Formats: sequence, C-alpha cells, structure tokens
Amino acid sequence: MTEQKRFIAVIGGSDCTPEEARLAEEVGRGLARNGAVLICGGLGGVMEAACKGASAEGGLTVGILPGGNRQAANPYVNIPIVTNLGEARNIIVVKSAEAIIAIGGGYGTLSELGHALRNGTPVVGLNTWSLSRNERPDNSIVPAHNPADAVNKALGMINN
Repeated sequence: MTEQKRFIAVIGGSDCTPEEARLAEEVGRGLARNGAVLICGGLGGVMEAACKGASAEGGLTVGILPGGNRQAANPYVNIPIVTNLGEARNIIVVKSAEAIIAIGGGYGTLSELGHALRNGTPVVGLNTWSLSRNERPDNSIVPAHNPADAVNKALGMINN
C-alpha cells in the first residue's frame, strides 16, 4: 500500500517582507521533505516563496489561481488551477487542505483563516494574525516558533 499524500496550504500575502519570504521558502522545503503536497493561491509573495522552497526539494505544488489564466501562476507552481473566482478562490484553497500554515499576510489571509477555522481545519501561524474574542485570547491559531516547528505542528494536527 502506498503512503497517502498530505495536503497542506501555505497562505500569506502576495506582497511580503524578505523575512516572510525566507520563512515561507523554508516551510515549503520542509513540506516537500515530508512528502506533503503544497497548496496555495499560486501568485507571488509568500505563495511564490513557499512554492520555490518545495520545488527545490522536489515537492509538488498546486496553485489555486484567482483568474482565468494559467500563465499568471508563479514559476514554481506545478499544477495551476484556474478559477476565475477572484478572492472567492480563498475558500477553495482552504477546503483543499488538511491543515493550513499562515505566514504574515493581510486581510485576504485573514479571510482564509476565518474560513479554515469555521471549517475546523487546523491552522498553524508563523508571524501572522492572532485572535481575541471579548478581550480574551482565542488560541485557534497555533503559534509556531520557526518553519520546522510550523511544518511539524501542521502535519501532527492532521487526523489520520
């Protein structure tokens, strides 16, 4: 029997800092080394850096694109999926994953986090959003200390 692949989404801003790009590339490398399929929004920033890292380790990357043009995918996406759905494609990214790793990100990332948490998909955060409700911390986003920790936590949170 062959080992079942794990599907982990890496989410974050299409514009990111050099540090967020470094973290995302290391997360991508770690996911590929662990045999996980990396799912993302397929564009630049965190998504491109994560795909670059995964590709460097021979990993498989899937980009769920907002538009209708495969060529819009970053150069490290192996499987570009066009949706023509704009930001609504965020739901597809989240629903396609067994766990989410969020790195940095703006309001688009926050929307994906909301969909993931509502869906019961485990979320690991690396230098990303934190939540509170009624002035009390909401620990739904599990913090990671570094890229390896993020990968290990995400893989460990998936139900077998």
